[in-house]
Amino acid sequence: MEIGSFLELQLPKGREYYGQSKNVARLNSGRAAIYHASRVLGCDTVWVPVYQCETVRDFLLKKGVTVKYYHIDPEFNPTDISANDDEAILLVNYYGVMSHSRMASLAAGYKNVIIDNSQAFFCKPVEGAMNVYSARKFIGVPDGAYVLGEGAERFCEEYEKCHSSDTAAFLLMRVEYGCEGKTYEARSINENRIDSEDIMQMSALTRYILDGTDCEEIKRKRRENFRLAHALFGDVNRIDPTRYLDGDCVPMVYPLVVEDDSLLHRLLEHKHFQGHWWSYILEENDGDLFECYLSRYIIPITIDQRYGKAELEFLRGLI
Repeated sequence: MEIGSFLELQLPKGREYYGQSKNVARLNSGRAAIYHASRVLGCDTVWVPVYQCETVRDFLLKKGVTVKYYHIDPEFNPTDISANDDEAILLVNYYGVMSHSRMASLAAGYKNVIIDNSQAFFCKPVEGAMNVYSARKFIGVPDGAYVLGEGAERFCEEYEKCHSSDTAAFLLMRVEYGCEGKTYEARSINENRIDSEDIMQMSALTRYILDGTDCEEIKRKRRENFRLAHALFGDVNRIDPTRYLDGDCVPMVYPLVVEDDSLLHRLLEHKHFQGHWWSYILEENDGDLFECYLSRYIIPITIDQRYGKAELEFLRGLI
């Protein structure tokens, strides 16, 4: 027991969003959480959408999992899954705009389902599936992910404990220096750490921050910003991001599709630091695919809890 010496960072306690959940695994990253979910399901093969971050595919392959691919149509429905009973299906809650009922409906057609809620941290778990959540897409933490579902806690004792404080300085530096320069370099060091790590238990620092975070305010602000963004951008958006939305959804971003290859560069020049997601898809697939269309044109408009009307109206002017 340590008593005395200097004071550490102190935050409120008891606010961890999934703190009271049963059947929960706390891990270091979303990609590791997806792999863990496949272990719990007992599946050595996972069907992954073409429209997905390559880090998921690469991590599964590194762990010896067989990866098969399926496509989605313009309504974000899977089109060509033909899984065996011993294979898992990864279904993605894109942008956090897919309601719980939408994800449950998709899952109902398959036996071994992993719901990737990395972009939908507050989406209620789908019963009968393994549900994966990534904390750092919604909250300022250096890493961290959850798996919720029956038996999710299995195997966790096999994993080492992650330590993130050595590369977490970028969270403090952002406050004083902004996100460019030395802060970006510090964040890159943290990203490289995550990229090189095996599956691990969530770090004590991440869980400490999560336990002190006001999630209800985050949910309120993101919903408010999404509604405003749709009012500002809905008339130029080539997709309808409200198609599967309901009042419980807490989106990660506002997915804006504008067929203008110069727009992203123009926004970056004005310090809107969002890029096209998963550009590798354009290099590896037929350019006529819907996934390639999204990869080329979608711009995830920032709607998180730090911002509001002034920032979104500024972006509207640029666009």
